[in-house]
Amino acid sequence: MKKLLTLLATSLLLISTQIAAQSIDFGRGELPITVPENYAEDTPAPLIVLLHGYTSSGQGQDMYLGFSRVADRYGFLFVAPDGTREISDSQNRFWNASDACCNFFNSEIDDSEYLIGIINRMKEEYNVDPNRVYLVGHSNGGFMSYDMAYKHSDSIAAIASLAGASHLEERDAPANPVHVLQIHGTDDTTIEYAGGDLQGNNYPSAMETVTQWADYNNCTTEGSERELRDLESNLPGHESSVMLFEVGCATGGSSELWTIQNGSHVPRVSDSFSSQIVEWLYAHPKQYASYAD
Repeated sequence: MKKLLTLLATSLLLISTQIAAQSIDFGRGELPITVPENYAEDTPAPLIVLLHGYTSSGQGQDMYLGFSRVADRYGFLFVAPDGTREISDSQNRFWNASDACCNFFNSEIDDSEYLIGIINRMKEEYNVDPNRVYLVGHSNGGFMSYDMAYKHSDSIAAIASLAGASHLEERDAPANPVHVLQIHGTDDTTIEYAGGDLQGNNYPSAMETVTQWADYNNCTTEGSERELRDLESNLPGHESSVMLFEVGCATGGSSELWTIQNGSHVPRVSDSFSSQIVEWLYAHPKQYASYAD
C-alpha cells in the first residue's frame, strides 16, 4: 500500500510538472502553451501566435478557428494570448493596434512590446525555428498582426489576417520583407471590405492593405488571380478568390488576398480553414533578406 501511495504521489508530481511546463506567465498572467506531441528539444519547431478580435479572448478565438486542434498534425508550438481590458463598463479585451482599431479609450498599453516579449520568451523556453514565427489574427487581432509585422519585421516570417486591416497613413517600408495574407468577406459590415472607419478613424480596404504590403515588399502591384478556395462552410463550392502579389518581391516577402464572396465578419469557417492557413504559413518562411539586398 505504501509503495502504491508513493507511486501515485510520484505520478501526480510528474503530471503536475508536465502541466506547469505547458503554461507560462508572460507578464499578464499564465497562458496555456500547446506543444505538439512530436516536439523534440533538438529540432526547431514553428511558432504560431493567434490574436483574438475585439471583445474576444485567446481561448475563445482558438475555439472558433481551431489552430490548437491541428498543432499535432503540423508540429507547431502555439499560444493564444489575451489583450488587456478597456476601462469601459463592459471591459472589453482589445489590442492597441492602430488609430482605427481598437484602442477606443486612449490606453497607453504597448501590445507590440508585450507580444514580441512572448515570442522571445517562447524562444528561450522551447526550440523555436526563427525562420518560422507566424501571427494569425481576427479583426482587431488582424490589425495587431500587421502592426507586429511592421514593427518587428526582423522576427516575423508571415502573418495571416482575417477581417483585419493595415494602417492607413503613409510610412517608409519596414526594415525587412514579411509575407502577408489578408482574408476578407465582401459582406463584412464591421470591418468593411472596401474600407471604412471606426469612431471616425479610417482604415484601408482589403485591396489597399495588400497592395500597401506588396509595395513594402517591392512586389509589382499588379496581382495575378489563382485557384478558388473553400473557406466558408455556409457558402456553396469554392467561394473564395485568390489574388497573389509575388512578382519582383524582395526575398522573404509577398502579399496575398483571399476574398470570401458574400462572406461576413465572422464567417463560419470550413473544416479545412485552419489547415489551409497553416499550410500557407509554412510555405512562407523568413529568409532574412533586407530591402538593400
